[in-house]
Amino acid sequence: MADPSSYRPKPGQIPDSPGVYRFRDEHRRVIYVGKAKSLRQRLANYFQDVAGLHPRTRTMVTTAASVEWTVVSTEVEALQLEYSWIKEFDPRFNVKYRDDKSYPSLAVTLNEPYPRVQVMRGPKKKGVRYFGPYAHAWAIRETVDLMLRVFPVRTCSAGVFKRSAQIGRPCLLGYIGKCSAPCVGRVTPDEHRELAEEFCDFMAGRTGTYLRRLEEQMHEAAEEMEYERAARLRDDIEALRRAMEKNAVVLADATDADLIAVAEDELEAAVQIFHVRGGRVRGQRGWVTDKVEAVDTAGLVEHALQQLYGEEKGDAVPKEVLVPALPEDSAAVVQWLTQRRGSNVSLRIPQRGDKKDLMETVRRNAQQSLALHKTKRASDLTTRSRALEEIAEALGLDSAPLRIECFDISHLQGEDVVASMVVFEDGLARKSEYRRFQIKSFEGQDDVRSMHEVISRRFRRYVQEKLKTGEWSEEEPAPEDEGRPKRFAYPPQLVVVDGGMPQVAAAQRALDELGIDDVAVCGLAKRLEEVWLPGDGDPVVLPRSSEGLYLLQRVRDEAHRFAIRYQRSKRTKRIKVSPLDAVAGLGETRKQALIKHFGSVKRLKQATIDEICEVPGIGRKTAETVAAALVSAAPAGPAVNTATGEIIEDEEPAPAGLLSDRGIKE
Repeated sequence: MADPSSYRPKPGQIPDSPGVYRFRDEHRRVIYVGKAKSLRQRLANYFQDVAGLHPRTRTMVTTAASVEWTVVSTEVEALQLEYSWIKEFDPRFNVKYRDDKSYPSLAVTLNEPYPRVQVMRGPKKKGVRYFGPYAHAWAIRETVDLMLRVFPVRTCSAGVFKRSAQIGRPCLLGYIGKCSAPCVGRVTPDEHRELAEEFCDFMAGRTGTYLRRLEEQMHEAAEEMEYERAARLRDDIEALRRAMEKNAVVLADATDADLIAVAEDELEAAVQIFHVRGGRVRGQRGWVTDKVEAVDTAGLVEHALQQLYGEEKGDAVPKEVLVPALPEDSAAVVQWLTQRRGSNVSLRIPQRGDKKDLMETVRRNAQQSLALHKTKRASDLTTRSRALEEIAEALGLDSAPLRIECFDISHLQGEDVVASMVVFEDGLARKSEYRRFQIKSFEGQDDVRSMHEVISRRFRRYVQEKLKTGEWSEEEPAPEDEGRPKRFAYPPQLVVVDGGMPQVAAAQRALDELGIDDVAVCGLAKRLEEVWLPGDGDPVVLPRSSEGLYLLQRVRDEAHRFAIRYQRSKRTKRIKVSPLDAVAGLGETRKQALIKHFGSVKRLKQATIDEICEVPGIGRKTAETVAAALVSAAPAGPAVNTATGEIIEDEEPAPAGLLSDRGIKE
């Protein structure tokens, strides 16, 4: 691991001008490429105190052994050079988008003497006109089959074309009228190329001209009593309209635009792109990437634009690009896109109307893509096994933690404090084992004490079950049986708490007080995704590509989701059955003011009339009414006790209705 100060440039060496820089490792391999308006200011950020750097940046600068830069005249040149170097060197610390699947496109080989229409995948070739990409190859073939009635362009392979030319007979498509058969000279090369260009124009969205022309020809044929020809033209028009209907109109103003949306978490990001041409969605594609460098949404958008348009020119770059966040150097990016297209390009965030609604659809697709990617990753047995082994190695465990329990605390400004326990066995969620806790020993916001309480309660039940089966011997008698199922008899190999060193220390202290020494404890802090162990002053930093870190993050996020859901349900129940609802003339605003002033209904009930009058908007008459209503209010079951802060239930299993997972986070 290199010390960044060992290769830091001397003061005054770095120019204060736009440019592109490269970090190289000890083997002279390029590991990171970046650009900057000012090379001096940007590179200075990398050579500050290593402890203050983002973990990913810290890993990069300690892996590097040298840095070099190239000065350019404009920010646009820097953008172009950065893209070229990323493509050339494939640096390991740069964000690299990878397709979540191979998307087919409809290609017209205008670079051949007799252009061919075909389904094509992979890198784009010069001189070939592309449409799409599409989600499915069969969708392309259905569209082409409909359009060959009107534009009988060649679709056969080079071998079939050559064979038909040798024997002087066209293939089956030539006989049924879906190919103009240039192989046997039915049309000249120029006529066939004109057909191919008309096909491209129609696919590009210029449909009205051809439909009007066919309708005129149909009417002329009918007037001349050529009814068979008129019927064929009628069928051609219907075929083209069916082909158009396969792409629904999403923008009424016939806009040409690309919409880019991003869904991300701490480790990964998914990008979805909708290609809209002539107001219709002509193609869709998506990427998933590991967030190797410290990058925000704007940075992800900039990388996506480079990936999407780096090899494109002309009409392939639309007039309008809609994004969720503008890149840092948006003016330079717009200028670069304008150069790629050859005319002005608009790069903006949609604010209202149909475009904003469509952007929301693209965003939902990106979220679904990221969730699907995580599901596939989590369901793979080999990946789960590797994740558990990595966790065991990083935490110094004797064996892989086959059962992991994670705890999280949730509250709203110290009110309705609850905790969640989620269980993962063999790397998969065991939702029937989830538990919810109401924190009851104190009031207020104290996550450390709450964590100590919930760990103590969970493992006290474990001790109780062990005492009953005779597997433990303790001087103290076993707690009384409360008639609950023996759900806590099976201990975890690893307890994960949501938080840093204070929460970890509280959890370990709870286990020590119960005499439990065979359960490992760790904490996962949200901000930097660091793993904390009891008694260690420094965290364990797992590699950002580690499957073990991914599993710990998923466990932590599931506990967070489950805790928030329970806390929200309790808050809703408390608000609905509040005794203040019975006070005539007391609106929602003044109810909230009372609760905010006193902190809870229980404290409000203990207040005097003069103290209630101190709340803004509450007069003496209203205060007397509130006090009388609270005195006369009688407990009405568990819901009212929840509202007053009293606790009825202890540990309780999650209701079946709460076991459905609509996402990793809420």
